[in-house]
Amino acid sequence: MNRLRQFGVGFLLPLALGLAALSLLLWGLDYDPSAGLRALWSGAFGSWYALTSATLVRATPLIILGLGFALAFRGGALNIGMEGQFLAGAIAATWVGVRVGAWHPLLAVPAVWAAGILAGALWVLVPVLLKLRLGVLEVITTLLLNFVAEAVVSYMVQGPLQEVSRVYPQSDPLALAAQLPLLGGTRLHLGFAVGLVLAGVGALIFARSVWGFKLKAVGAGPRAAWMSGRIPSARLLAGALLISGAIAGLGGAIEVGGVTHALFQNLSPGYGFTAIAVALLARGDPIGIVGTGLLFGALEAGASAMQRDAGIPSVAVSIVQATVIIVILLGDVAARRRRTLTVAPEVIEVE
Repeated sequence: MNRLRQFGVGFLLPLALGLAALSLLLWGLDYDPSAGLRALWSGAFGSWYALTSATLVRATPLIILGLGFALAFRGGALNIGMEGQFLAGAIAATWVGVRVGAWHPLLAVPAVWAAGILAGALWVLVPVLLKLRLGVLEVITTLLLNFVAEAVVSYMVQGPLQEVSRVYPQSDPLALAAQLPLLGGTRLHLGFAVGLVLAGVGALIFARSVWGFKLKAVGAGPRAAWMSGRIPSARLLAGALLISGAIAGLGGAIEVGGVTHALFQNLSPGYGFTAIAVALLARGDPIGIVGTGLLFGALEAGASAMQRDAGIPSVAVSIVQATVIIVILLGDVAARRRRTLTVAPEVIEVE
């Protein structure tokens, strides 16, 4: 019950304020707020097809990438390169996926996923080595590698992976054996179930495993973790970053295998960056990431419907996202101040 109450105050209230801010914006720009909100709801939850083929499909990469970011963040690392690792996984998955046409799907799909996982981990390997050897902040190196990944995608779809006619800047479609199965009559693919499984595994690791506890200790204070429990902070942090990159690469493999079925420029509309907000809003909780991923997926799906059905620019939904983020952050600041004010008198009395 307490958890539901916290969810209502800490999450539903910011969402309500975000929708109110959107309504005010639409009213100020001479749009019909009621029509916009109806289109937003209809595009996200108005039908079974809208839910499965729009909201859940858009939420899948956000959930997977959010889980990857949360894992590194728990250890005190900021993996801002999820976008690049996502694209690296998509490149490797495409390279394998167009070559496994003669394979059985039970072999082809895992091979595509393995390629994405390996590519994502390798893409973050350089930042890990630079951090361990030279102390270079992973925030800088992972962020810069995003731009390199975009350039590599551009090169691949106009070079080694370009489709056979050499007309369009994209790859050939993945072999049917490498494409993920869909829920009947929808665009929802197996990747969503993978995201849910990863969230469950992540929750168990964080709550009940020794490795998860050690990772949290390193994130709270690497030096203290070593002094109190001889926890190898550098090794744990490196492992967390590599696994984080591998999860992001898996997200790229799932996207090309379940949604696009090919590699092309602008494959990602910024999933890697949006997933950071998804993870932070959930405070790194794997189950919470599923909820925030669904919220952002619903907003993205509803934004398209708003533009299509009500003539309202889809970027207006960014107001909701920004308001939710700001309100939750302000709530966290207020909660910390309340805790400080509660503890301070006790300290004074002891003295």
